[in-house]
Amino acid sequence: MDKRIKEEYLRWCNSAFEDKDLVQELDSIKDDENKIEDAFYRDLEFGTGGLRGVLGAGTNRMNIYVIRKASQGLANYINKRFKDNRSIAISYDSRIKSTLFAKTAAEVFAENGIKVFIYKELMPTPLLSWAVRYLKCSAGIMVTASHNPSKYNGYKVYGSDGCQITTNAAKEILGEIELLDIFKDIRHGQFDELLKSKMINYIEDDVYTKFIDRVKEESVLKGEEVNKDCKIVYSPLHGTGLKPVLRILKETGYKNVVVVKEQEEPDGNFTTCPYPNPEIKEAMEVGIRYAKENDADILIATDPDCDRVGIAVKDKNGELVLVSGNQVGVLLLDFICNMRIKHHDMPKDPIAIKTIVTTDMAKAIAEHYGVDIIEVLTGFKFIGEQILFLEEKGQENRYIFGFEESYGYLSGGYVRDKDAVDGVFMIVEMFSYYKTHGISLLDKLEELYKKYGHYSNYLKSYEFEGSSGLKKMKDIMDYYRQDIKDIGGRLISNKKDYSLGIEGLPKSNVIKMYLDDGSTVVLRPSGTEPKLKIYLSILGDNESSNIKKRDLLFKDLEANL
Repeated sequence: MDKRIKEEYLRWCNSAFEDKDLVQELDSIKDDENKIEDAFYRDLEFGTGGLRGVLGAGTNRMNIYVIRKASQGLANYINKRFKDNRSIAISYDSRIKSTLFAKTAAEVFAENGIKVFIYKELMPTPLLSWAVRYLKCSAGIMVTASHNPSKYNGYKVYGSDGCQITTNAAKEILGEIELLDIFKDIRHGQFDELLKSKMINYIEDDVYTKFIDRVKEESVLKGEEVNKDCKIVYSPLHGTGLKPVLRILKETGYKNVVVVKEQEEPDGNFTTCPYPNPEIKEAMEVGIRYAKENDADILIATDPDCDRVGIAVKDKNGELVLVSGNQVGVLLLDFICNMRIKHHDMPKDPIAIKTIVTTDMAKAIAEHYGVDIIEVLTGFKFIGEQILFLEEKGQENRYIFGFEESYGYLSGGYVRDKDAVDGVFMIVEMFSYYKTHGISLLDKLEELYKKYGHYSNYLKSYEFEGSSGLKKMKDIMDYYRQDIKDIGGRLISNKKDYSLGIEGLPKSNVIKMYLDDGSTVVLRPSGTEPKLKIYLSILGDNESSNIKKRDLLFKDLEANL
């Protein structure tokens, strides 16, 4: 074992006494060099997503000491950038140690002269973004690992605009963090004492109420007569969505809601869904059973930090069918455009925003309605960033909708991250409107396919472990940067290499190829895992013909992996 790793392990054994779980873990691995090395061979990576990692002892784990170091670095960054009224908002979800980590961070910020506003109980990610903006804070922290398995937790950092930090800010904060010793350079006080001195403050209930009221303003029905008695089954997947989702539905007249009992209460172990992600069929299985038992019209589920929402609806045979993030996104885009035009509520020069891996069907719909589409890199923070650019020009009202294929939606600029509370509300409004007019969401989707072309979207991930895997991924990306003429028998009509920093976007190791039939292929190495992701957006006549195209494209692509 590397001498430096062994010394750092021993230093932790002699210094990390405040969390008994860590003390026990450090002792339990004393004779296991592999476990020691894995826990200490590096510092947990800090980037635009903040921190995310496995819970446990060590510099490569999520624990109170890593949280303190990150918070001290962020505190130093805030104190350098903001001279007056320095403050930060903090929220947290249902994950293991989320409350502890949120309070730990609060103790560091407050001791460094930064006023803290923290929620009294777990709250969704969008409510963190809202609090930063509403309370005019310098920054924000959300303690969550989103939809990862239960062994993970994370620490998302938000700027003063309520948007997750982007590349430049992340680099500056990382620079501050790297200057610190994890035990010697951290200033932190005691939560209760700092609460008494008003350096830590609980966020008032009216902030939450104002958020709910603001989401209600996103309604596009404008007095339309709709039947709101549709039967809804809802699951918060053991997370933060229960109270705000039920509240927005109840206060807007949707009262026929059944909650999935087994998934109702916060549970960091996610006992009934090991992968608490509404994108994954297995996470929806308990909800689907509930929906069948209750003869529900629609099943809705939100992920643990309530920024993603997934749904299932009945098909013609009465069977529940999962609707993908891309499909919900184009349905919502069409619905919002149609309603806003109908009620003379469409702004001048409207804008919708999507990520480059999100379905290109959105472009066809937007063009039909005279809406400009902005494409951004993967990650909702880049959608939030575009809203900021509009706001800085006094044009925020031009933004009407943003979405990404991974089940994230936002129909207004009041927050700067995807919002499943808003997502649920917009989906239910859309569902009830169409149901009132005798149209199912699946029927509407088919109608859109007939009008704009049948777009199908597919994603495959390929693992490349270790340093040899990294080289292999680089070789693959380099190959497709060459002058390749065709893929799967289709000519490449255009290619965009985002590593060049094109179209005003930050440099990113992503290639998007446009085929002559309107289909697209995106290659993107994961930023957090040893995986290469390939996204296909296929345009054809129907699902079966698209599957044939898909198979030909993947066969050709995989031959070069």
